[in-house]
Parts: sequence; C-alpha cells; structure tokens
Amino acid sequence: MTSKLAHLLPAACAALLVACSGTPKDRTENWTPDQLYSEARSEIDAQNYEKAIPLLERLEGRAAGTILAQQAQLDRAYIQYRDGQRAEAIATLDRFLMLHPTSEAADYALYLKGLVNFNEQSGLFSLFQSRDLSERDQRAAKESFEAFKQLVERFPDSRYAPDARQRMIYIANALAAYEVHVARYYYSRGAYVAAISRAQQAIQDYQDAPALYEALQILESSYDALGMTDLRDDARRVREASFPEGEPQAPEKPAAWWQIWR
Repeated sequence: MTSKLAHLLPAACAALLVACSGTPKDRTENWTPDQLYSEARSEIDAQNYEKAIPLLERLEGRAAGTILAQQAQLDRAYIQYRDGQRAEAIATLDRFLMLHPTSEAADYALYLKGLVNFNEQSGLFSLFQSRDLSERDQRAAKESFEAFKQLVERFPDSRYAPDARQRMIYIANALAAYEVHVARYYYSRGAYVAAISRAQQAIQDYQDAPALYEALQILESSYDALGMTDLRDDARRVREASFPEGEPQAPEKPAAWWQIWR
C-alpha cells in the first residue's frame, strides 16, 4: 500500500502544479488606484460594464477611505442603473449615502437615486399605457420624488437641484393624474363614493396640479349623482375660484429627460 502511495504522490503533486499554473494572474495586481480607475472609466465609456464592475470593486478595496473609493461606488451604481439593474443600483446608492452622508458627492447620489425610479420603461410612465394600474408603479414614482426632495432640501444650490425640481413637479402632476384616472374609472361605473374618495385624495396630496381641475369636476358630478347638492355647489365654487381661466395644460416633460450631469 505504501509503495502504491509513493507512486501516486508525485503524479498528484504534478497535477496540482498544473492546476495552479492554470490560475489566471490578476493583471491589475500592481496597479495604482489611479491606474485602476482610468481603466475602469475606459471600460465604462465603451459600455463594457461586465469588465468595468470588477475593476471598480478592486478599486473600492485598494483605495478604501479615499475619494476614489467613493467614486468607484457611484460609478458602479451608474453602471447598474444603465444596465437596468434598478434594485442593485438603489442598494449601492443607499450604502454610499449611509457610509458617506457628508460626502461632496451626496447630492449626485440622491439625484441618481431619483433617476433610477424615474424611468418611463417601468413604473411611473407606464401608468397610462395599460388598464392594469398597480401600487408598485405609484411606489416607484413616490420613491423617485422623495429622493429628489431630499436633494433640493439638503443641497438647494447643487447643480442637480434645478433639474430635480422640474422632475418633482412632473412626478406630482403624474401622480395626481393617476388618482384622477382612477376616480374617473369609478365614476364611469357608477361607484360615486369611491370616485369622490380618489378625487379628494388627489386634491389633498397634490395641490396646484393641473389634474385637480378634473378632480373637482368629478367631485361635482359625483355629488350631483348622489343628490348632495350643497357639496356639488361647493365643489363647483372651488373649481371656478382655483381655475378662473378654465382647465390648465399639463406641463411638458423636463427638457433634460435622460441627461445625467457629472
């Protein structure tokens, strides 16, 4: 038995050496943080995200506690956002804001967090493309609004603040329109109490939104259908006082729709 083991041992060692020699060497092993970041940026610019992420992860480890490490986190969140990994991007940004609450880049992190949910392909702007309206869609829009709100309150002079304010207005108007859309649905089916509830919710939550003109119309019509004439007349007076020039036009989409300022 010992003789057999003696013959097998060299073969096993040789196989192990071959396996070890086949392990790919980390070509970035001796790179400086600046070199790592430069290479990562080149891959990002070329949209080679799969190659960029490992470089950014290495940079975070090697440059821990530095501005470059913070930048690596933000770039990773940006890649995840552009690659459609919404949950991952949010998690990366939340981690950044938790670890670096006073960072000079915190305003950008909040701005990017708002953009992640400000996506017409999934969430807010699919609300009116289907009859299947979901609470998930509202939640994404509200989370986007909250991130932009934190940005403009904490960093009112940030270069991202003007665009964030535009997007907040647009989101509020879209959410108000959503509530009115549901109220209109209930009214069309004779569910007047439900229609009143959703119209009142829009008026309470989204003051000054253009959609509130129709919300007040729905209130007026619903109260009339229920024979509640005093409340009907009150709704009419509020509508006429609030919108003396008639139904307002909804605002256009923000001009910098997909632009991310860096």
